[in-house]
Order: sequence, then structure tokens, then C-alpha cells
Amino acid sequence: MADLLGSILSSMEKPPSLGDQESRRKAREQAARLKKLQEQDRQQKAEFRKRMEKEVSDFIQDSGQVKKKFQPMNKIERSILHDVVEVAGLTSFSFGGDDECRYVMIFKKEFAPSDEELDSYRRGEEWDPQKAAEKRKLKELAQQQEEEAAQQGPVVVSPASDYKDKYSHLIGKGAAKDAAHMLQANKTYGCVPVANKRDTRSIEEAMNEIRAKKRLRQSGEELPPTS
Repeated sequence: MADLLGSILSSMEKPPSLGDQESRRKAREQAARLKKLQEQDRQQKAEFRKRMEKEVSDFIQDSGQVKKKFQPMNKIERSILHDVVEVAGLTSFSFGGDDECRYVMIFKKEFAPSDEELDSYRRGEEWDPQKAAEKRKLKELAQQQEEEAAQQGPVVVSPASDYKDKYSHLIGKGAAKDAAHMLQANKTYGCVPVANKRDTRSIEEAMNEIRAKKRLRQSGEELPPTS
């Protein structure tokens, strides 16, 4: 009997200590706070979605509006608004570089924006249909002029005046032409005229004399006077 009672007591969990009780209490409180925050978040999202549905519905019923720009929103709010717009059968886009400054614009299907209009919003500019039409017209005109120029071929550009006329007061009108006629090739270039030569001996005679001097120098004899 005593052995049976001892085995039963040993199999039972020990009562939690004071520290374990405090930890469990804090865990329960933290879980309760988290659940409350999650509930508040769900409620806020539901209220925001309801408000967006009301604004989108008013926009659809207003025949004078073809587009609507909303205030900057965070990522979750933009996602909710895009979903509401899609359900309503409209078109929506987000614009703005900074995430905190991004906003949503919605458009009615029959007034969907063009690529030019979207590019204008992405650049942070207001869309002006009149200015866009003028810009498009200028672009088409420039393209037409380029095509016409390409068909005509390269343009030959001639100077407005001759450089000789520009400097005629310095060099004269016929100075360059006269100088060209006066230039003659030097026929004796690279050659020495016979009249300018001091030594009238032939090459062979000069070489013979050099050889003779060399032989006399080697033999130690006196050199004869040159004629």
C-alpha cells in the first residue's frame, strides 16, 4: 500500500514555483495585449475600407468627375483602396517616389489615362491636355521636317565669302596667284655647278693622288709638291 501511494505521488507534477507562476502570468498578459492590438488593427482596416467604399461610390455617381486623387497613404491602405476600386470596376494607379508620399488616383473606365498622362503624373506634373496636344503637334512637325530633309539628301554648304577677298587688303587680290607663277624649281638643287668648284681635278685623279700620298707616308719619303 505504501509502495502504491509513493508511486502515485512521484508521478504527479510538482506545483509550480513562484517564478514559474510570474512568467506564465506575464505570458498571458502579453498574449491578451497582442490579441487586443490585432483586433484593433482589423477594426481600423474594416473602417478604412468602409470609408473608401463610400468615397468610390460617390465618385461613380458623380457624372462631373472622371478621375479622383486621394491623399498620400501607407502601403496597406493603398492596397485596400486598389482592391475596392477593382471590385467597383474602375482603374487605379499609385504615383510618388517616396513610400510615405505615394498616393492613389482612380479613373473611370471610359476615361482611362493615356501613356502621356501617366508619364506626366510619374514626373510629378499636372496633366494639361492642351499643352500635351501642342507638344505632340510640334513633335510631329519636327519629325516631318526630318523626313523631308532625309529625302532631299545632304545639304551642300558654301561659304558666304572667299577668304582671299577677306584678306585682300593685306595680301592683294593677285599676290598669291602671281607668286605661284614666279615659283620655279631649282634645277641645280643637290648639285654644285662647275663654275663654283675650286678643285677641277677628276675623281680618278684625286683618288690617285690620295693613294700616292698614303704610300709616301708609309715609306717615310717626302711628299712632292702638288701642282
